[in-house]
Amino acid sequence: MLDPISLTAVTAVLGAVGSGMANEAGRWAWESTGGFVRRIAGREIPAPTAPDELDAVARMVSDRLRRDPRLASSWTAFANRVSGGGRGPGTDFAPAAGQPGLPASIRFFTDRKEALKSLDREASRRADGTPRLALVHGAEGMGTSTLAVHWGVRQAAMFPDGQLYADLAGGTAAARDAGTVLRSLLRQLGLRDEEMPTSAGELSEFFRRCVADRKLLIVLDHAHSAAQVRPLLTSAPAVFMIVVARRPFPGLDAVRVPVGPLTDKDAVRLLTQLLDKPAVNAARATLPSVLARCGGSPYALRAAAPRLTEPASGPAADADPVRAAAQDTYRSLEPATAKLYRLMAVRDWPALDAAVAAHATGTTPEDAARRLDELAEGLLLEHNTTADGQARYHYRPAVRGHAEAVAVQEDGIAACSAAMARALRWYVRLSTSAAHQALPESWRVPAPPAQGSPAFETPVFETPAFESRGEALDALIAECGNLIQAVHCAEESGDPASAVRLCRSLWPLQLKAGRHEMLLPALRVGARLADTHLPGTADAGALHAQLAHTLTELRQWDEAEAEALAAARAEEAAGHKRGHASATEFLGLLRLRQWRFEEAYACFEAADAVLLTMGPQDEGTADVPRARALLERHRGRALRGLGRFEESRDRLGTALSHFRAQGDTYNTARTLTDLAETWLDASDSAAARPLIEAAITTLGGQSAEYHVAHLRSMRERCTAEERGTG
Repeated sequence: MLDPISLTAVTAVLGAVGSGMANEAGRWAWESTGGFVRRIAGREIPAPTAPDELDAVARMVSDRLRRDPRLASSWTAFANRVSGGGRGPGTDFAPAAGQPGLPASIRFFTDRKEALKSLDREASRRADGTPRLALVHGAEGMGTSTLAVHWGVRQAAMFPDGQLYADLAGGTAAARDAGTVLRSLLRQLGLRDEEMPTSAGELSEFFRRCVADRKLLIVLDHAHSAAQVRPLLTSAPAVFMIVVARRPFPGLDAVRVPVGPLTDKDAVRLLTQLLDKPAVNAARATLPSVLARCGGSPYALRAAAPRLTEPASGPAADADPVRAAAQDTYRSLEPATAKLYRLMAVRDWPALDAAVAAHATGTTPEDAARRLDELAEGLLLEHNTTADGQARYHYRPAVRGHAEAVAVQEDGIAACSAAMARALRWYVRLSTSAAHQALPESWRVPAPPAQGSPAFETPVFETPAFESRGEALDALIAECGNLIQAVHCAEESGDPASAVRLCRSLWPLQLKAGRHEMLLPALRVGARLADTHLPGTADAGALHAQLAHTLTELRQWDEAEAEALAAARAEEAAGHKRGHASATEFLGLLRLRQWRFEEAYACFEAADAVLLTMGPQDEGTADVPRARALLERHRGRALRGLGRFEESRDRLGTALSHFRAQGDTYNTARTLTDLAETWLDASDSAAARPLIEAAITTLGGQSAEYHVAHLRSMRERCTAEERGTG
């Protein structure tokens, strides 16, 4: 059995607690650990942010524990408590309900025998410590993604633990970073965001541990470089990864599986499967030119099948068969459908729907939905259905290139810019409305555009009303990629006001959905634009505060500190006292993460001093009692870290009385948990138990499963300690 005060054991505890800060329970454990380390050292020890710093803290703790048996006993009980409960690597996972696996395969699949055999060999080769990895590569439209999916469906029995899929969107504006992809894969394994580490580096290691003994297929589609793929790799012996790319790239030790053009014989076979033999025979006169123009591309052949008997133009010397097929299909479109096809391609929106298409093209949602379906049937758009049953569409890169070029040629720059501006206004309306409905009590969320404002110019239909906060948040999550693209669109088109409103509407995604890696680039843009065009305003303060929050969650603490300070300066310059106090509070919360408890307490005192100066004339005065109660809670947390337990409990008790009086069950439960943690830090499990029970009762029926699981784990540790078995 591992000695609990050994360097290895202490390092493991510190590492595990540090990796668990994505949820409230993890943050409690981290603050408790900082306070315990401070008491062991007799002085403030900055929170470790790098492996060498963590090793140094662990070495100091282990040395002190060996010299003090009383501390060693307390540490052992503490380590059992903070590392108990929750779910981590090694737990049985099940694919989450409603999460996507592999996309649907196709009915007709021709040739590719050698490619399929290559995948068979790599998937079944003897494990030797190197990743089971295949790089399927070929030009756009050659069926690389189809090959990977078809093989996975055919060999599903090899992977009883699941088949995971992630679109890396390489080469498009929606290209996804490693952290975003890893979280997507972990969600498909059944984990929630609260159970995942916060930093990308920790995510990679966590993912590898989660899949270490799993029999999984993982398809990484549309990769563009080895650097994008490398953080996702695992050498787990029963995991097989298929990377799909346009071309082979260096730096990836993978079996290469080329996918080239179909031979004429196989192309005719595919056309015969799609149509029938009499139809292909009837097109004998036009078939040679069709085959030549399609260039062996399965996509082009599928697109050409409905027009097989029509004369086709011969290919240029180096024609792109995908663009050629798009041009042929485009000629057959109704004028209104052709217009929608052109104008929606002006910007690389990750996931189109009827709402934005209607707004951008000046039609109705019903008409737009019908025309989007027509484009999907003609293979000019790719169709997919979201988990909530909503239809979404996107362009293939080469098809979008064709549509954009035709738009410039036929509609002109002015019309293209106008369509893009209308789409941008729609996303501003949608995001502000959804954000306001997701967090109606939050002053950080901007109010939806008023009737008659520029954002309501030529409305096509009303912004949707959502039945619940959860539905509004789900809408923001579904639109996340489009909203990020809209921020960049606003920046590039010289519309900083729209970019700022969009970024402020991302707050519910930061606070409730944890999409920090995805949102970080857009938040940087928003803060930069606010500084340039709206310096010293509440908008600038809000965006710096939002950026500080996300950087804190990603453990980029130095930059988070600079942003929190910038937020406080901007809010103070704007005379926005509520924002000034909140930005100062943000800095204090960061200090708690950094184990700088005295500075954290000073920040909370300073924030409270600002709130005390607010009068009826100041915005947000009605929220001051709640804000001051939260600061009391935070001061209690800081005092707990300083080991001043009695003072901590006094502060927490004051906050608890306010939250109970206001019927704020969420903060009541959080404060009860803080009080219980304070008693446990003082090694008094008997005093902690009733507080834990009260918190569990308070959270009943509130879908707070993770918090309740943490409380139950605390209760189990109390029982063990009281029995002398902890």
